[in-house]
Amino acid sequence: MERCGVKDNFGREITYLRISVTERCNLRCRYCMPEEGICKMDHAQMLSQEELVMAVRAAAACGINKVRITGGEPLVKKNILSICESVAAVPGIREVCLTTNAMLLPGMAQQLRNAGVGRINISLDTLDPEKYQWITRRGTLREALAGLDAALRAGFSKVKINSVLIGGFNDDEIPALASLSKDRPVDVRFIELMPMSENLAFGKNAYISYKRVLEVLPELEEMPADGGVAKLYRLPDAQGNIGLISPISAHFCGTCNRLRLTSDGRIKPCLHSAEEYPVKGLSEEEMKKQFEVAILGKPEWHGELSREIRSRAARSMNQIGG
Repeated sequence: MERCGVKDNFGREITYLRISVTERCNLRCRYCMPEEGICKMDHAQMLSQEELVMAVRAAAACGINKVRITGGEPLVKKNILSICESVAAVPGIREVCLTTNAMLLPGMAQQLRNAGVGRINISLDTLDPEKYQWITRRGTLREALAGLDAALRAGFSKVKINSVLIGGFNDDEIPALASLSKDRPVDVRFIELMPMSENLAFGKNAYISYKRVLEVLPELEEMPADGGVAKLYRLPDAQGNIGLISPISAHFCGTCNRLRLTSDGRIKPCLHSAEEYPVKGLSEEEMKKQFEVAILGKPEWHGELSREIRSRAARSMNQIGG
C-alpha cells in the first residue's frame, strides 16, 4: 500500500495512534469508569485482531509510526500478546507502547517486552493504600507496586508513571509521588484532571493546574523537551524526569500529532470531540481512506474545557482509551 503521509488542515503531521483494545477493566477508577462497570459489547461489534492489524497497516500508510495500546485495561484482553507482536511487526511502525494499571504486569511484563512493546506507562494516582483502594474501587497498592517493579525488571526502554492531579485527593502527595523518580529509573507525569462525565463527583475543587507541582517542588530543574506533550523537569540527583501535562490550563492542541482508535473500530481525531470515523468491516484500502478523512477532519483545538464546560467526547475514558 502506498504511503500518503497526510498532514491535517493545520499543518500537523499525524504520527501517533492510540488504540483501545477493550473497554473492560479489572479496576473501576472513579474518573474513568462507572462503579457498576459497563455493558459489554457483543463480540461481533469489536474489532477482531485481523481487523485491528489491518487498521494499523492502513494508519502506517498515512504516516503513523508510533502505536500505544490502551483500554480499559489492555492486559485483560486474552490475545494481548499476539496483538502487540502483530502490531510491532507492521512495516513503518517504529514503536509500540502500552498503558496499564499494572495489576497483571508481574506475570506478563517480560512477555510484553518479548512481544515488541518498548515502553510502559503505569497509572498510579496515590501511594496511600486506603486511598488507592478507594479511587480504584477494587485494586491494591501492593499489586500496583509489584507491577511497577516487574516492568523495571523486564527492561523496557522507558517506564513512566501517570498520576492524575486531583485537588483534595492527592495534591498532598505530590512530593511522595515525585520521589519515585529518585528511588527508581522512572518518569513521573502529573496530568491535569480532564472534565469527563465520570469525575463530576470529585467536587468543584478537584481540578488543579499543573503549576501546583511547581509551587510544591520549587527545587525542580527544567529539562529539554523530548518531543512529547509534557513539560519536563527533574529533581536534584533523580534517576528520571517529572513531566507536567496541561490539557486544560495550557493546551497543546497546536502540536497534537495523535489519533485514537476505539475497540469497536472508530477513529477519533480528538479526544474531546464527538466526531468519529468507522473502520470496522472495511477493506484495508477503505480503512486508509477513512484515516485520511479523519486526519483532515482533526479540529484545530478541543475548545474550552472547565468544570462547567464538559468534554464533548460522548464516551467515557475507558471506551476511548487513556
